[in-house]
Amino acid sequence: MVLYHHERWDGRGYPFGLKGEEIPLGARIISVADAFSAMTDRRPYRELLSFDAALEELRRGAGSQFDPMVVFAFLNIEEKIRAWLGLIST
Repeated sequence: MVLYHHERWDGRGYPFGLKGEEIPLGARIISVADAFSAMTDRRPYRELLSFDAALEELRRGAGSQFDPMVVFAFLNIEEKIRAWLGLIST
């Protein structure tokens, strides 16, 4: 799955330029999780994005960079993710 997680829903990814459901589902899931993690972690070359800004980037990329159904599923567990990260109390 890791081999394919840089493929894009619109076919403009790499290494093979796979499109849509040609990309294995596991790779599509990893792609969304990896992108969210990358956006919300501080990097030497940029500041982290807020949780909400990262969610907005996922929404913006749904249908082009990301499988829209995977983004939809991720957004449906937003509260669980916030709780897991300690951003809200349960």
